[in-house]
Amino acid sequence: MMDFEATLRQWITEDQERMAMLEMAAEQGLSDWCLAAGFVRNLAWDRLHGYASATVLNDIDLIHFDREDPTEARDRRIEQVLVHRSGLPWSVKNQARMHERNRDAPYASTRDAMSCWVEVETAVGAALDDRGKIELVSAFGIEPLFDLTVTLNAGRPKPEAFKQRVTGKLWLEIWPKLVLRA
Repeated sequence: MMDFEATLRQWITEDQERMAMLEMAAEQGLSDWCLAAGFVRNLAWDRLHGYASATVLNDIDLIHFDREDPTEARDRRIEQVLVHRSGLPWSVKNQARMHERNRDAPYASTRDAMSCWVEVETAVGAALDDRGKIELVSAFGIEPLFDLTVTLNAGRPKPEAFKQRVTGKLWLEIWPKLVLRA
């Protein structure tokens, strides 16, 4: 049986660009952070489809949780630093304020916020621990990434948002082996 976490860590480690992004994110000194969404999901789907190179990321989603300073201004400052340094499209979001946009009860952590995301496979992230080792963060486990599915979050069913995301992001065109689970 495949060790999904070990496989995912190996894939991330082998991707020099993703490792550089993780290092840049770690240097920000944020609490309860990870690079999530397409950062991990796309890599897994690329590998499972046998693609020789990674698909381009539309943005690099750096999420974190800090109740002490949940301001959007802080996130924009961090984004500017990261974009200036890397030239890449960073998106920084403190999950301590995102419940307001999503009309949810306040989240308790980054993982808790991820549990409210539209699809299961997107709710996986990676961070570096204090020793520089990859730590995986997931609201629903790692295994769904390996099932070649796009699964509507049953705990937060938003079928219209789900359809819009699948269609708008062209997931079924980019990764044709994927199967929808709505």
